Amino acid sequence: MFVLELTYTAPLDAVDAVLPAHVAWLEEQYEKGFFLASGRKNPRDGGVILAVAGDRARIEELVAGDPFTVAGVCAYRVTEFIATKTAPELERHRQTLG
Repeated sequence: MFVLELTYTAPLDAVDAVLPAHVAWLEEQYEKGFFLASGRKNPRDGGVILAVAGDRARIEELVAGDPFTVAGVCAYRVTEFIATKTAPELERHRQTLG
């Protein structure tokens, strides 16, 4: 499992110009099963995405395709973690230490 932290690197008007394409990209990742939750940070200086994928390389590939990344309006910080405890709704993503 991965926490993707976005930090805006451009003024909000530049971010907002790309927002519709970013939202469409988010929807696509939800449909494919990669994203579990997402939203803006408060204060609005970026966002957070909770994601799942087979490996970090796949996540890095997804991040590179985000319209925010392509437009250069944000930077990503990717943190991988082992989800050993989850809410019942996320049980299929639970992992064991090995």
